Amino acid sequence: MLALTKAGFQTGNKNTMANINLTSADLKGALVGGLINEDVMKKISDISEVPLPFTNMVGSATAKNEKIEWTLDKLATPDLTNAVVDGSDAVGDDTVVGTRVANHHQISDKIVKVSYRADASDTIGRAKELGYQLSRRQNELKRDVEAISLSNQASVADNGDTVAGKAGGLPSWLETSSYGGVGHAAGGFDTGTGLTVGRTVGTAAALSVQTVKDAVESVYNEGGESSVFMSVPGVVSKFTDFLFTSDARIATLQADQGKSSGAITANGAINTYITDFGKLDIVANRIQQPYGTTTADAFILDPSYLELCYLKGYRADPLAKTGLAENRQLSVDWTLIVKTEAAQAMIGDVDYSLDAIA
Repeated sequence: MLALTKAGFQTGNKNTMANINLTSADLKGALVGGLINEDVMKKISDISEVPLPFTNMVGSATAKNEKIEWTLDKLATPDLTNAVVDGSDAVGDDTVVGTRVANHHQISDKIVKVSYRADASDTIGRAKELGYQLSRRQNELKRDVEAISLSNQASVADNGDTVAGKAGGLPSWLETSSYGGVGHAAGGFDTGTGLTVGRTVGTAAALSVQTVKDAVESVYNEGGESSVFMSVPGVVSKFTDFLFTSDARIATLQADQGKSSGAITANGAINTYITDFGKLDIVANRIQQPYGTTTADAFILDPSYLELCYLKGYRADPLAKTGLAENRQLSVDWTLIVKTEAAQAMIGDVDYSLDAIA
């Protein structure tokens, strides 16, 4: 009787097979790549699928045209001379039209191309490659929208030829309460061109907590209610670190004794900062993009005056076939609505390699 030994030879001696079993190592080594699946988890582990802090906190709207318009208006300064004679005729006109502003929609997309064979293959971590790719690319598309909304991008009108439309990002709207380093100049909406203007970037400097206070006060004076301090993790870390220092004298490190098993919880972070003019939730946004090496903007937000607007929501459309493959285009037609720019503030040119200062 012939038998297969571990060495791969045939032999008629039964004794040579004693205590020899066919193992998984043998199967792996039989051919290039082995005869069994690789030793990997049947699941894709991903740490980049994170929340969208800005998108999730602002409102949502829809539009019927590529260019969406709205009116900026605010109440007049209190009139200390407002007194009229009893029985007198009404004179004057206090009607205010407001300023008409607009933002252009931007089409952002991702292209997915998967061959029939790839889609039919038993791949690790997903049942169908096409479905997996569509899901992953849609997440990337949402992250793109989040990052662009917070970038210093001026609005651009689509000419239907070579110029793609672009939505004006938040820094390009902020004019009333826009702070920055030396050389900084605020952006804003240009009523002449109908477009927003990107701010001029200044010299990077450490975050000043006094500037944070000034910005919140400025928004308050304009009628806004600041509720969020948002920036990249590096800026948030420097801000909260400062609040623990002897210069700030407003927070202390704490250790709480647990009620069971002697557990102790160390509280070494701050997530809310109360000012004279509003309570700020401190939000780190890892999707917001820095510029330069260690420079970023910090935003002080009133989310009730912000919306992401969609002419066409997130969608997947099949593309013309060019061979043995499935082709899809994921897209979204969107823009940013800043209902009242004076309700928001920005501190630009923050160098988060430097400790925050008073």
